[in-house]
Amino acid sequence: MNIHEYQAKEILKGYGVPVPRGEVAATPEEAKAAAIRLGGGTCVVKAQIHAGGRGKAGGVKLARNPEEAEQKAREMIGRHLVTHQTGPEGRQVRRVLIEQGLNIDRELYLALVLDRAESRVSMICSSEGGVEIEEVAEKHPEKILKETIDPVIGLAGFQCRRLAYGLNVPGELVGKMTAVMQALYRAFDDADCSIAEINPLIITKEGQVMALDAKMNFDSNALYRHKDIVALRDLNEEDPREIEASKFELSYISLDGNIACMVNGAGLAMATMDIIKLCGGEPANFLDVGGGASKEKVAQAFKILLADPRVRGVLINIFGGIMRCDVLAQGIVDAAHEMNIQVPLVVRMEGTNVAQGKKILADSGMAIIPAETMAEAAEKIVAAVEKR
Repeated sequence: MNIHEYQAKEILKGYGVPVPRGEVAATPEEAKAAAIRLGGGTCVVKAQIHAGGRGKAGGVKLARNPEEAEQKAREMIGRHLVTHQTGPEGRQVRRVLIEQGLNIDRELYLALVLDRAESRVSMICSSEGGVEIEEVAEKHPEKILKETIDPVIGLAGFQCRRLAYGLNVPGELVGKMTAVMQALYRAFDDADCSIAEINPLIITKEGQVMALDAKMNFDSNALYRHKDIVALRDLNEEDPREIEASKFELSYISLDGNIACMVNGAGLAMATMDIIKLCGGEPANFLDVGGGASKEKVAQAFKILLADPRVRGVLINIFGGIMRCDVLAQGIVDAAHEMNIQVPLVVRMEGTNVAQGKKILADSGMAIIPAETMAEAAEKIVAAVEKR
């Protein structure tokens, strides 16, 4: 789950990370009033969407006075901002963050991420703040510093100091830098984050260490114990189909292709998408119904797939271990009849009650294309879509 920059800053502020003074505005008039309350001088107007790259896309603007802040907000609010992370359709800006102007001396990068190679959390730093960390990793990998964190003792002071010295932070500011790093780690750990990023972390000419931007993502599997964080969810920033899927505990991610996939198990889903691409097709989604899905859950998953107007074919690839193939088949038939399916449907299933499942599909009177193997299923759906 993602949250907005202003929400992430509120969380970090609660753990002791210094952040600029700022207010959220939903209208140009609110933006002007906020700028006045911030002192009436130079401020920054920042579009609030769940995507990076806002600055390059015109989503971060400097305003010299409240009148300019009002004008910049009017240009942003209601507009669809297109960045490298939004896709060509962009994201609609519904609110902006008005922040005080600061005298920036240096911009750094600071983040906590899950290091899968180490099976631990790692703190990553770079002297190249304010730019995409992927770009730094590609062009200047030597400028990325990392400390792997022991989960028993947490982020140690010596690790923070080693990173600070590696960033050439002035000696008199190492204590402040250490405090920010440890506060970020406490926030990351307490909130069950999957990433907590400050880009840039700035050092001002007055000697302050401050989070100029903030991004926090959370482990969805831990949200049951963070009702306060769940309350920050902005449904306007999410795909309606993904929202609907979450209501039925389905794992759904929308993609750009035209072949919908229904699979049980994340690994099988990834393999199914790979083999579709290998056969020349493009998957329209990732949908995992889980191991013990009911007939109703399968039917709902099928409806979500067909609600995507880009879908020109459906591939269902199920291994019936815990899930019974007859339950799956009945769910498919019920949903297909209800929605009057008009696109090719290929079904490949193996496992528990597979014979009963195949009989249900065969007796349904529907034009379902059976397949015995994954390769055969992928070839058949790609060919069927190409004929349309």
